[in-house]
Amino acid sequence: MKLFLNVCLFSGLESLYHLTERRRYELLVDMEDFEGNKVFARYSSFSIDSESSGYTLHVSGFTDGGAGDSLNFHNGQKFTTFDKDQDSYSGNCARLFLGAFWYNSCHHTNPNGVYRRGADSTINGVGVEWHQWKGRNYSLKTISMKIRPVL
Repeated sequence: MKLFLNVCLFSGLESLYHLTERRRYELLVDMEDFEGNKVFARYSSFSIDSESSGYTLHVSGFTDGGAGDSLNFHNGQKFTTFDKDQDSYSGNCARLFLGAFWYNSCHHTNPNGVYRRGADSTINGVGVEWHQWKGRNYSLKTISMKIRPVL
C-alpha cells in the first residue's frame, strides 16, 4: 500500500507547490469527531500554484468516505492569511474565522481554525470544521490532509 505524506501548511506552501508541480498527487483528508467516529474524503487530483498565483488550490476527483465534499467549494481559490487577504469575500475570512486557508467566501471547511471541543456555537464558524459531515459550529477532534503521488 502506498503511504500518504502529511500536508503541513506551516512547513511552507512554497515547498508544497514545488512538490505538486512535478507530478500528479492525490489528497486524503481524514477526520474524527469527539464521539470516535472516523470518516474521510479523497481527491484523485491535488495541486497548488506558485506564490505569484496566490498558491491557488486545485482539487478534483472526489470520493466520499462518509465525510462529504466540503473542499470543492474552495477549489480555484488563493490562500488567505491574516495579513494577506486573497479570498472572494469583501472582508478577510482568515481574520473572521481565525484560521488560514484557501477561503472562498468564506468556508465549508476550516482545518486551521481554533481547536474546540465538538459542538460549540459561542463564536460562529471559527472551529476546525468540515460542514458536509458535521455542519457549522462543530469543531473536529482531528483532521489531517495527506498527499501521495499518483502512479
